[in-house]
Amino acid sequence: MELWYTENQNSHLRLSCRVNQTLHVEKTPFQHLAVLDAAGFGRMLVLDGIVQTTVWDEYIYHEMIAHVPLNTHPDPKRILIIGGGDGGTAREVVRHPRVEGAVMVEIDERVVAAARKYLPELSSHLDDPKLELRFADGIKHVAECDAEYDVIIIDSTDPVGPAVGLFSREFYEMVSKALKEDGLFVAQSESPLFNRDLIARIYRDVAGIFAVARTYLACVPSYPGGMWSFTMGSKRYDPLTVKPESIPALAYRYYNAEIHRAAFALPQFLRKLLGQG
Repeated sequence: MELWYTENQNSHLRLSCRVNQTLHVEKTPFQHLAVLDAAGFGRMLVLDGIVQTTVWDEYIYHEMIAHVPLNTHPDPKRILIIGGGDGGTAREVVRHPRVEGAVMVEIDERVVAAARKYLPELSSHLDDPKLELRFADGIKHVAECDAEYDVIIIDSTDPVGPAVGLFSREFYEMVSKALKEDGLFVAQSESPLFNRDLIARIYRDVAGIFAVARTYLACVPSYPGGMWSFTMGSKRYDPLTVKPESIPALAYRYYNAEIHRAAFALPQFLRKLLGQG
């Protein structure tokens, strides 16, 4: 007998993959959490019925949400990560040579516990001395900050449940206040194919607050449609002006200097959606 995991993307699309084994299931105080061993993808983290990451392709998402902003800012010493309980973004942040310290604020302690047990490839740097891990409401943390961070990374789940507030204009305004005078932030902003209205609103909100607003893309096969977006808001620095020689030579698996610039080359339908052409 074959077992399949199915994600209900919308009213006319379901995405399924074959499951070798269910490793862990629980209802946390915030969401439904599962870790599956999926054929072709390996161990997979699922929250509220939505795939968050897999050990097969996680490096694409985590390198792109971390290194694009870290290499856009010329001196990213102090970093804030909101969410990211699997540990993949923190892993990439702390290995950046110019980062001196990072705070990771995750609302659900059980996600981190599951990642430590089942996703060691991602959670391996959660005890790094550069990283301070706090279990708290990320929105509240940001609201209490004033010009504290060089870079803020919003590594959130989809805009349902505890993550809804992370996709609002009011939150982006708080992010701007929490950043230093030359700071910048990046948020994952969903699928350009299946979340068009959301991406347009996010870009419009960010562009109304920050001097530089840019959306960029990466191919993440385990996410719906494969094409995934990130939106950056920067007070000063433009990711398109980054010099290739300034990018540290780390052991990237997806990201590189050419990808950094090419990721901002948007297909025409997305440019039109964002009002860029």
